[in-house]
Amino acid sequence: MKGAVLFVAGIAVGFVAAHQVAKTPEGKQFFSDVDSKAREFTSAVVDGYREREAELRDAVADVEEAVSEFTKRS
Repeated sequence: MKGAVLFVAGIAVGFVAAHQVAKTPEGKQFFSDVDSKAREFTSAVVDGYREREAELRDAVADVEEAVSEFTKRS
């Protein structure tokens, strides 16, 4: 229990410190840079996911077509 309280207290102190740092011009720039890089990363992950999903959909369509042609022959 003591560890959980210290953990929560540490998070609170971190938020207060970040808020104070964000009030300075350098802090604003830092957090702006972090936000920008996080958005770029998120965008890259989403793009990769969509590309892979499209590849898988194409593969499934190819298999469905092959199965359909095979069943027509039988």
